[in-house]
Amino acid sequence: MDGYDIIVLGSGPGGYVTAIRASQLGLKTAIVEKESLGGVCLNWGCIPTKALLKSAQVFNYLQHAEDYGLKAASVDKDFDAVVKRSRGVAEGMSKGVQFLMKKNKIDVIEGFGKIAPGKKVTVTSGDKSSTYQAKHIIIATGARSRELPSLPQDGKKIIGYRDAMTLKKQPKKLIVVGSGAIGIEFAHFYNAMGTEVTIVEYMDRIVPVEDAEVSKQLERSFKKSGITILTNAEVTTVDTKGKGVVATVKTKKGEEQLQGDIVLSAVGIKTNIENIGLEDVGIAVDRDKILVDDFYQTNMPGYYAIGDVTKGPALAHVASAEGILCVEKIAGQQVTPLDYGNIPGCTYCQPEVASVGLTEAQALEQGYDIKVGKFPFSASGKAQAGGHADGFVKVIFDAKYGEWLGCHMIGAGVTDMIAEAVLGRKLETTGHEVLKAVHPHPTMSEAVMEAVADAYDEVIHL
Repeated sequence: MDGYDIIVLGSGPGGYVTAIRASQLGLKTAIVEKESLGGVCLNWGCIPTKALLKSAQVFNYLQHAEDYGLKAASVDKDFDAVVKRSRGVAEGMSKGVQFLMKKNKIDVIEGFGKIAPGKKVTVTSGDKSSTYQAKHIIIATGARSRELPSLPQDGKKIIGYRDAMTLKKQPKKLIVVGSGAIGIEFAHFYNAMGTEVTIVEYMDRIVPVEDAEVSKQLERSFKKSGITILTNAEVTTVDTKGKGVVATVKTKKGEEQLQGDIVLSAVGIKTNIENIGLEDVGIAVDRDKILVDDFYQTNMPGYYAIGDVTKGPALAHVASAEGILCVEKIAGQQVTPLDYGNIPGCTYCQPEVASVGLTEAQALEQGYDIKVGKFPFSASGKAQAGGHADGFVKVIFDAKYGEWLGCHMIGAGVTDMIAEAVLGRKLETTGHEVLKAVHPHPTMSEAVMEAVADAYDEVIHL
């Protein structure tokens, strides 16, 4: 029986990052993976979807070449080639993780891992199974697409995100249920490729976790692109008997029937915590999540959990940060708990959405006296020159101390801009400091400075 300092279960952006940090800290490390290194994020999530979205963006540019004084004679798409490119990008990233495992001398154990009492992990591959011993075991098994009883996924007509990425044929009509990041990104991709898209959202607005003004702007932009949006709506049944699908949707006005080729169910995620030995070890679980302390220790000493299986936001960058913190604590380093109030969220549709901190409604709810500033990209020279005048940057400050409470962006490339707000908040910056930090012109990023100027009644360009 092999002995390790650390065995990590799952090699997604939580698991593989954890393993690398553990190895850097001099701990003998192994990682267990049942499918492909990199997990959902690299193989079926963040990375391949960005490749699809890039193809959609280029296609969109070509179709609107004349807006830029250019002529593109005949523009068409090859849906298979778009999917193939996306798979190629994912495979390249997965190979990159293999290289990192070798470079950091991490043992990769292929198969399905199950934890056992006495800090052991049994790994089964086909009909072979082996047991490994470790001082510390870290569970990073992630999550999968959640299924609703009214939307049982069959992989053909009612699909999850995985199937949506590798469809053999582009649907003419797609019904997307759920308007979180996954639903929104696929709705945008398929619409841009020429599919007729309808979004059905249970809440009263799309991207419901975002600031209300961002939701409003995205709805406007999506409707302009030809996407149909139904809010306060619920799919009660889907009839898959005919050629396509007929979805019955309950709205405030009553029931209506939607015709389509395929329904994409994007109603959240379900953690992968079944059959991994939690009950055998006695690890406490509450509402589908493994209970952990500030440094990801479960109720059983020597067993830890990070990423989607725990209670924080189910985001790749959160899983990575948690894993690094977890092993640094195990290695005896001085660490402080993760600040879950300063985690950025990004949605890569067009226009992009990015945010961090409190929404305006949350700030008011928490009793803050606030200063709010907004700068529209329609007033930005760079946005106008780039042909992306949709959207804005919105900032929220505490009027009393100048603390940066929240930042909400919608527009071209804003997912690459939100880090300024994350860093500023981490360094406890004030509105006046952001205002006096000279931003380069012409850039999209100067809209942050302009929005702050607006909050303090010093805006120049509005």
